Amino acid sequence: MAKRSLPRHVGFIPDGNRRWAASRGLSKEQGYDFGIDPGLVLFEICRSLGIPEISIYGFTQDNTKRPVPQREAFRSACVSYAMEVARRDAALMIVGDETSDLFPPELRDFRTRRGNGMKVNLLVNYDWEWDLAGLREGSIRSHAVSRLDMIVRWGGGRRLSGFLPVQSVYADFYVVDEYWPDFKPEHFDQALRWFREQDQTLGG
Repeated sequence: MAKRSLPRHVGFIPDGNRRWAASRGLSKEQGYDFGIDPGLVLFEICRSLGIPEISIYGFTQDNTKRPVPQREAFRSACVSYAMEVARRDAALMIVGDETSDLFPPELRDFRTRRGNGMKVNLLVNYDWEWDLAGLREGSIRSHAVSRLDMIVRWGGGRRLSGFLPVQSVYADFYVVDEYWPDFKPEHFDQALRWFREQDQTLGG
């Protein structure tokens, strides 16, 4: 069976921000600010490796049910991250329900992909049912996002949490137990080594 060397599209679920903050005596909303720099480090790693496309879970429509301070904090963190990767020449696209007041207006210009660098898909106010509802109009709403080869989730969770369900159908799933703000480059190195050992059967 064929082995793979480098994934062409990797999804990231950066979980554990609130638990990380609480474990340090901080308010839960403070955890989101500490997730921005790890995301930028990971972006640069992927770009240096030549990975063509990455997708990142920003926040979901379910997340917007959290207390207002948390909601404002993760929205702000997503905007900061998006603006910075755009400044670094990422081909950025925001995927999520832009009709809601909870969608950051600063990101509306990125609803279609902009830029010519590594593709970065940031899921903002995303919901899998919203995504699939696009089939009534001919295609899923995330149709511009390619099939995922691997998904890496921080925070120890073993679930997909509605992350791009169509693109994830054959993705290998790697879990990092550490919380996202404790990101280390070795986490992704280990994920890539593990990925190289997986068989690429795609159901065949």
